[in-house]
Amino acid sequence: HPTSFHQTSIIIMSHLENISKLFSKNFVENPMLETFEAGKIHLPSGKLVACDPLITHDMKEFVIHFPVGDFPVFVHKERDSNCIAYVEIVFSNEHVDSFKMATTEGQHIEDLQGEEVFGYPVESGMGCFMDAETQDSLNHLENRLFHRKGADFMGIYEEFFHGHFFDENGAIDQFAFLKPDEEKPGNIFAFETGYGEGFYASYIGFGAENQPVKIITEFIEIKSE
Repeated sequence: HPTSFHQTSIIIMSHLENISKLFSKNFVENPMLETFEAGKIHLPSGKLVACDPLITHDMKEFVIHFPVGDFPVFVHKERDSNCIAYVEIVFSNEHVDSFKMATTEGQHIEDLQGEEVFGYPVESGMGCFMDAETQDSLNHLENRLFHRKGADFMGIYEEFFHGHFFDENGAIDQFAFLKPDEEKPGNIFAFETGYGEGFYASYIGFGAENQPVKIITEFIEIKSE
């Protein structure tokens, strides 16, 4: 029987303290991480979704709503493996007072036992951040392509995602911005997740007035010094 990913949590180590040490400042200082500014994500509604877009088409947005607009995205790679360890969206440069695990509707931190987390499953090796409105656009695109191509439809990865992960020289890119609807400003930030398949939690950094300053998804735990 294939593993059911309907379980909302699995047991892994608690990372809040480590996340706080790594990401409380405006920059990440860790010799094991290399940081890249990837570009900007546009959030038309501020309802943020994180998922493997190839296996989850109806991911609920996080309970916390984020600002609307364009925000810088940072990719933090593990130097030794060149794999993506963390992906971060920064909403402001204010000081982070505290981090909390990100949850969706119906998830309550107090229900977690021991070292369990809430997060999202990855089976394709790809994760993403996008606005809930952009998730709708992606689903509409998939439906349009499917109805147009019928038996020739190869799946949304081949039809839409694949080409964005190769540069003009044919080399593989580990992350990309994609627009499922050219008429709308919303975009998807898609990327390779750590070492591949897994179950990954996100963490929100809050400022002094409990406003979201940043969000980070963790794919490889890098211990802070």
